[in-house]
Amino acid sequence: MTATTTTHAPVRSEHSGRTGSPSLAGTGTLVRFLLRRDRIKLPAWVGGLGLFVIYIGSALPQLAPTQEDLRSLVTLFTQPVGRMFTGPAFGMDAPTYERFFAAGYAPYLFLLAGLMNIMLITRHTRLEEQTGRAELVRANVTGRYAALAASLIVALITNGLATAVVTGLALAVGFAPTGSLLVGLGVGLTGLAFAGVTAVTVQLSEYSRTAAGMAGAVLAASFVMRALGDMAAVGGSALSWVSPLGWPSQAAPYVHDRWATLLLPVCLTVVTVTAAYVLLGRRDFGASLVAARPGTAVARPWLGTPLGLAARLQRGGFLGWGVGIALLGIVDGAFTQAMIDAGEDMPAALKDMFGTAGLVDGYVAFLGAFVSVLIAAYTVFAMQTLRAEELSGRAELVLSARVGRAAWLGSHTLVVALGAVLISVATGLLTGVAAAAVTGDWSLVGGVLASHVVLLPGVLLVLAVCAALAGWAPRLMAPIGWVLVALSAVVNFFGELLSLPDWLVALSPFSHLAGVPVEPFEVLPFLVVLVLAVAVSALALVGMRRRQVNAV
Repeated sequence: MTATTTTHAPVRSEHSGRTGSPSLAGTGTLVRFLLRRDRIKLPAWVGGLGLFVIYIGSALPQLAPTQEDLRSLVTLFTQPVGRMFTGPAFGMDAPTYERFFAAGYAPYLFLLAGLMNIMLITRHTRLEEQTGRAELVRANVTGRYAALAASLIVALITNGLATAVVTGLALAVGFAPTGSLLVGLGVGLTGLAFAGVTAVTVQLSEYSRTAAGMAGAVLAASFVMRALGDMAAVGGSALSWVSPLGWPSQAAPYVHDRWATLLLPVCLTVVTVTAAYVLLGRRDFGASLVAARPGTAVARPWLGTPLGLAARLQRGGFLGWGVGIALLGIVDGAFTQAMIDAGEDMPAALKDMFGTAGLVDGYVAFLGAFVSVLIAAYTVFAMQTLRAEELSGRAELVLSARVGRAAWLGSHTLVVALGAVLISVATGLLTGVAAAAVTGDWSLVGGVLASHVVLLPGVLLVLAVCAALAGWAPRLMAPIGWVLVALSAVVNFFGELLSLPDWLVALSPFSHLAGVPVEPFEVLPFLVVLVLAVAVSALALVGMRRRQVNAV
């Protein structure tokens, strides 16, 4: 399995037509190949970052049309819980739209850039080795370090485009040039830093999901350190300077414009990329520096059933998403008192976003909708496990035993559905307890729990659509599933604000359900959406029986 280039004299690549180090032979060809493979994904990521900038730049003047309205929102950003969500709140003593953008929304651009690069590097390095496709590439004139180098070059190109798009669109909506360039560079350099981190983690594990999970853990730890550091004081604390996600915020765009801060992600990128090349030189092709733990010789009895195997495969995703959503729910609940304090002077447009003049009820309904969209995203992510099992060939091994196709798909769908229900109920309870603890109103527990549970049919319908696509058109499962989640988020959070057409609102499964406690619970829509989810799930089983396994 080991395929290394042992010739030390410069060679001429027959594909690239260039001479160079044999360890990097074929890098240029691989870069063009990776750009060709990512011709849809990468523009979609960069375009999404740009749309976020356009939306925030356009929405802020509608939410707070006057300077007084802007000042009324300052409380949401300057309180400790608010800073945990957003950032160190630079410039809130004299708020402007561009300072609100940098203080409250730019940190999420940095977070998305990190996530984009984790997926990019994992997809083009460890996943290629895991599936064996990299071995076919290495059979040609390709150097030992070519795949990693090509992946990092593609990451450099992508983050350069992200920097240009974010900066250009921030300028287009009227923000100051220096601060806009700082935000854009913050996005690109943060993305490159996490590309370097992922380049290290893919050397440590034999499996792409584990490598991405380790890099994701670094991203999550960075978010937690930034949140705790920014909670400590306005402007951040020493802990904020430990987090790679805190560095671009500490540049204080539109306020202090600190350029030197951006040297920190540059240093992290150089260190991690260097470490990745050193580690790559110390391992065999296909192997990892951290040996995989051998399993037991005999599986437990419950693993011998389709349901038990599905539960085992879905366990990691359920725990990761479940714990993350529950923790976010607790933080949201703890933010209730801050919302009440700021509610007296809150602009009318923001009250409309929460759907009612009764701010607490509107906020509780908003929390239910917010968490339900996140749980719907979990179901889309979890159902992609089926596609991965199918493409890796492991599904064929399972189906070659006494396991029917419908049982295989149905088991995964049932396990994911149960996981979604558990996450929703647990998050509703914990959020309600947190809200009651900070306000002293324990009647909020029941209301918050109800706001989560009444939207569960919408979550299950998203899951059923993914299952149906897995049964009939598996290649469309991921794109259509994520589009449905994004559409639901836009309709739930900004439908009223943007005056979206009725036909578009109707495409969201959540739009047909009551937003408790703002609206009274209605049994008929609840049952209709639930029955529709069951019917679409049954359609999925029919499709799975009719199509070929591992079909495109």
